[in-house]
Amino acid sequence: MKRLLVFVFLWVHFSINCQQTIDGTIYHDGYHREYKLYIPASYNSNTAVPLVFSFHGLTSNANLNFLYTKFYEISDTAGFILVHPQGVLLQGIPHWNVGLSGFSNVDDIGFTVALLDTIISQYSIDQSRIYTCGMSNGGYMSFLIGCQLSSRFAALASVTGSMSNAVYNQCNPTHPTPVLQIHGTMDPTVLYNGNFTSKPIEDVIQYWSNYNNCNSTPIITSVPDLISWDGSTVIHYEYGGGNNGSVVEHFKVINGGHDWPGAWGNQDINASVEIWRFFSNYNLQNLISSSSNNATNDILKVFPTVSYGEINVDYNANSRYSIYNLNGVLIKKGEIYSGENKIDLKTINKGLYLIKVNNETEKFILL
Repeated sequence: MKRLLVFVFLWVHFSINCQQTIDGTIYHDGYHREYKLYIPASYNSNTAVPLVFSFHGLTSNANLNFLYTKFYEISDTAGFILVHPQGVLLQGIPHWNVGLSGFSNVDDIGFTVALLDTIISQYSIDQSRIYTCGMSNGGYMSFLIGCQLSSRFAALASVTGSMSNAVYNQCNPTHPTPVLQIHGTMDPTVLYNGNFTSKPIEDVIQYWSNYNNCNSTPIITSVPDLISWDGSTVIHYEYGGGNNGSVVEHFKVINGGHDWPGAWGNQDINASVEIWRFFSNYNLQNLISSSSNNATNDILKVFPTVSYGEINVDYNANSRYSIYNLNGVLIKKGEIYSGENKIDLKTINKGLYLIKVNNETEKFILL
């Protein structure tokens, strides 16, 4: 009886209210493959919802990736289902087989397909809105998925990951694929300028920009250096105008290391928030929102995109703003002036919101 009680406790120990975190297992290709699945309280089987894969890094695991990314907090407000797959041990180290010669023979693409099909069979998933992201080795895995499973994944993001030479040379996506890359210029593990196993980050950006037929000249924006003690700054590159509204974005973290911004390392951006902000614009047919692709080249700027009580709004003219929740209910309105404005939101409940100024809209999250 004690052993049964321990099992039940472990299975539900992250459950809060109606949220569920499930430690699951499927059998694939001779392995019992594990994963952590998060179901937000808002989930209703009558409504198809997005699905986000988050892959851990080499030597890490699904539990740690769950804890430091905190995608579950965003899932609670945005309503997507979240899965953190677990890599198989290679010489005692959890890993993903991402095309490094002689590194591994584990069929992680087959596992991803099997896991995806399992989740779809058990939950109501919007199959046009399935996304993949990961850190380091998990970022490599997301690029591999973009090359080999793009018919099922709408967009991808990588934090401190890259493309192995083999994956780069054999990449065969089947539709314009929006890509977000977050990487530090001083990353000692996955070098920004590449090495004999991996492509330089700028080559990766160029590959996807060319494939998507994006504009060759990016819009370049310096992210406000809100936290000076982190020793790094961020430059944002956006290659827009791609086929079907696809975009390639790159947050270049100057002096950044092998970090997940927002959890450790750079604190001017939150990688998890930026990833969902990016994903939420796309389905398999690509652009479904114009919030980051307006014709006015981002005259409206909102930062930080995750907040604990206030946001900064930068606009080029005096105007009025309106803030709505995802149900379209007006939450707050007021005036802003040309330049940077602070808006106090301490009385507003946590959640995902839209701020509208004239014809421009941006998203932000309150935690």
